[in-house]
Amino acid sequence: MPLSSIAYSSRMAEGFTVDQLDSLVRDAAHHNRLAGVTGVLLCDGDRFLQYLEGPEDGIEFVFGRVMSSRRHSEVIVLGRGVGAVRRFPYWSMHWIPVEQHELHAAAVADWTLLKTSRSEEEVVIPGLEQIAVLAAPHLQDDSIPR
Repeated sequence: MPLSSIAYSSRMAEGFTVDQLDSLVRDAAHHNRLAGVTGVLLCDGDRFLQYLEGPEDGIEFVFGRVMSSRRHSEVIVLGRGVGAVRRFPYWSMHWIPVEQHELHAAAVADWTLLKTSRSEEEVVIPGLEQIAVLAAPHLQDDSIPR
């Protein structure tokens, strides 16, 4: 069964704090597990960039929750795709603090290949590669909520 994926960026709501982000991620991780969705959330203190992957119905459920949230605005879908390989199978949700320039680089990278990555073969998607590089140091880090 192919996996669906979506990447989007958004602006944090004014006054939204890291403590609230920790709570949001714990709640999202619970719902994502139920929906079979995995992913990662980058945050630079002003903007989010999130990548989600899972079954189509799970992605639609989770992204529906994202779109109805008041914790952010200016949601921009960077890419949607269907693929055969999970790229973040270890996290139902995990947030990573990043610098503004790192989040910006991932957001403006090329996401067009996301929609064509149907094979088991690893397709290089520049935006996703940017996220993978930022996530790599956190693969063994249990200090950030999942």
